[in-house]
Amino acid sequence: MGALLTGTSLVAGVLIAAWVNVGVPDALGTVRDEATTVYYADGKPIGKFAAQDRTLVTLDELPPQVTNAIISSEDQSFRSHIGINPLGIVRATLNNVTGGDRQGASTLTQQYVENYYIGVEYATYVTKLKEAIIALKVTQQQTKDDVLEGYVNTIYLGRGAYGVEAASQAYFGHPAKEMTISESAFLAGIIPNPTYWDPRQGEAAEAQARARWERTLDLMLEQGYITAEDRSAAEYPELVEYKQGSGDNRTAYLMEQVAKELAKPRAEGGAGISEDQLTTSGYEIHTSIDRKMQAAAYETMKLPKDASDNARASLTSIDPQTGEIKAMYGGPNYSTNPTNAATFRAQGASTFKPFTLIGALEQDIPLTKQYGAVDGTVIEGWKQDPDGPDVPLYNFDNESWSSLDLTAATADSVNVVYGQLNKEIGPETTAQVGYELGIPKADDDPDTNDCCTIGNNLANVLGTAYVTNVDLAHAYSTIAAQGYRTTPHLVTKVTNGEDLIHEGATTREQVFDEETMAAATYAMTKVVEEGSGAPAQELLAPDGTERPVAGKTGSSNDNMSAWFAGFVPQLTTVVGLYEYNVDENRYEQIKPFGGYEQITGGSWPVTAWTKYMQKATEGMEVEPFPDYVPSVPQPSATPTPSPSPSQSEEAEVEKVVVPDNLVGQQYPNAASALASLSLVPAQVDVDSDQPAGIVVAVDKAGQEVNRGDTIRVEVSNGSQVEEEETTTVPWGLTNQDQGYAEGQLQAADLSPVVQEQASDTVPEGRVIAVDPGEGTEVPVGTDVTLVVSTGPEEGEGDPSGDPSGDGNGIFG
Repeated sequence: MGALLTGTSLVAGVLIAAWVNVGVPDALGTVRDEATTVYYADGKPIGKFAAQDRTLVTLDELPPQVTNAIISSEDQSFRSHIGINPLGIVRATLNNVTGGDRQGASTLTQQYVENYYIGVEYATYVTKLKEAIIALKVTQQQTKDDVLEGYVNTIYLGRGAYGVEAASQAYFGHPAKEMTISESAFLAGIIPNPTYWDPRQGEAAEAQARARWERTLDLMLEQGYITAEDRSAAEYPELVEYKQGSGDNRTAYLMEQVAKELAKPRAEGGAGISEDQLTTSGYEIHTSIDRKMQAAAYETMKLPKDASDNARASLTSIDPQTGEIKAMYGGPNYSTNPTNAATFRAQGASTFKPFTLIGALEQDIPLTKQYGAVDGTVIEGWKQDPDGPDVPLYNFDNESWSSLDLTAATADSVNVVYGQLNKEIGPETTAQVGYELGIPKADDDPDTNDCCTIGNNLANVLGTAYVTNVDLAHAYSTIAAQGYRTTPHLVTKVTNGEDLIHEGATTREQVFDEETMAAATYAMTKVVEEGSGAPAQELLAPDGTERPVAGKTGSSNDNMSAWFAGFVPQLTTVVGLYEYNVDENRYEQIKPFGGYEQITGGSWPVTAWTKYMQKATEGMEVEPFPDYVPSVPQPSATPTPSPSPSQSEEAEVEKVVVPDNLVGQQYPNAASALASLSLVPAQVDVDSDQPAGIVVAVDKAGQEVNRGDTIRVEVSNGSQVEEEETTTVPWGLTNQDQGYAEGQLQAADLSPVVQEQASDTVPEGRVIAVDPGEGTEVPVGTDVTLVVSTGPEEGEGDPSGDPSGDGNGIFG
């Protein structure tokens, strides 16, 4: 008990001493606001982060909804509390002490004290106690309106805007006195995190901002600041285009990325530096951006004038040994294209095939292993729909080979081979390799949780997952570093005077053994030497010889994205291209430009990559890739000669019979059947009256041939299928004279056929019915039956009967 009393007395003494010794300081002056400068790797400035000049306003100049929205969203008991919220402090303290998510309990008054008197400090219990004491004293010395007026003029609201007047201009393009209820609710909602809840940051930010807007409006209604009619009439505000305040519109992409990188918590490789601190703290930020490489990126990534306005090109260059980003191209003009194309997602396409290759090498599957490569092969489990049937897998341009080893299949990006390989190693292996190389997994962060998850389906080998240029460059840098993974980063260090505030990541981790990576690199050199990356052969060393280059092209289904991811030992560069319709919020097929018939990874991306790398590697030493000699399968050693196989045994092994039941089938089915026998189908389109795609002839059907032989398959192009000419049975024939009806049918190129039938309701000589019915579309020349009345049967009918009785006439 004595110890408890002693402890209580000690705490009370500390609080009393703090109350006595902590006074309300003078207001902060603009002299404490210093611009932060960002530098290239060579020390030349890229741009500056600087606070905008505030425009002070009085409460009388603001419509009441502005402050009402802030109070509703941030501090509902502001008008009644003593400057702090004791219950909130207790709740947050208990949560923090018990290990819950760290919480604060700052009132508007405490936020005002932080912004107006003491500045943004690293939050500790000591600093928060100091803030709380000043808030209590400020409440004693100033009215609530004084506090509120100071708050609305100092709060940071994103886009470089301090105070509601600057924020209203930055977000809505008009003075704060014109702010509506909806606009007020929007600004109040994003106060806790204005940088990452600005809708310009992407879909996740837009969703968060909208949710916060809805929340604030609901609270305003609950607090009685607006009516139910006001709430119902509120429409989400339209925001003006954001223009970066420093640097030019090309370097703005780099500046934004620097801010995002530094804003990350230290545990995630960042510095925990807010945008507010960036604009006021006078930091010096040094980056790894190479001015020469960045200039080369600007020059070579400009799309031709005939490219679609929706086409976006991106580039990232990374030093594979350190993870330092040497160049990043996010777009030509930040003011017109504020989304950084290098951090925007597009389908990874065939750039994911090396993930499967590495997974196979890890499982001791050699590059020399052969796989069937016939276009249209059906692989068990390869589906268009998870619940649907297995479907054929096609190669690019429908090329076929009887079989290929993994080196050749990589060079030519053969889908059928890689589909079988993914089936063999398991698609979950492909996904895991991608993650190990550097593709991020989904997490709970609303900014990233919809990003880049690699599915465990067989098609993941074709890069169906969406990935950013930066993340793909990260993965390929791990390959270039022969299995050592680093952390991509722009910032090398941050200083404040003599103080070192932050350093970029310098560690690396070995995630794959060097032998595996040497084999993967060898296969990827063949993409350039023999395959779809051939234009990269033009990358020359200072002496005019070819530099060693490894890489992979990528073209997604329907050409929605196109890539070339390549590297020399000292530098990894990824060039990406996608087309995105912002107005309709959807990806589109990349429209051909620059003389290309279609845009694939082997067209503009690899050409642009080569032009850029030629400039980026000027003066760079030529380093070879690790030595790798592919193994050659050797026959089994036999100490004594083995008897030669008999003729029948040899025939059984080397000969197959061409199926004789393929005529009339769809070509993919026929091709799959031939492929299963190690035969290579050669499709030849011919004129035929059969529907397009139907097999009309198969060479050597029923005959014995050698495995690996090419079989000519004639496939109908449908050109002789004559469309049957049709006409329509005329309307209005029923109850007409027979002669009139026959004439109408003949005029419609139809053949009338008369069939007589007695009727006590339809006069003699008139049409009772038509078959096929009136309005039916039928082939020209069709027989159409006219059922014609012969009048009542003998003995039927009563001329003296009452005509008004029930009858079966056409109006009955």
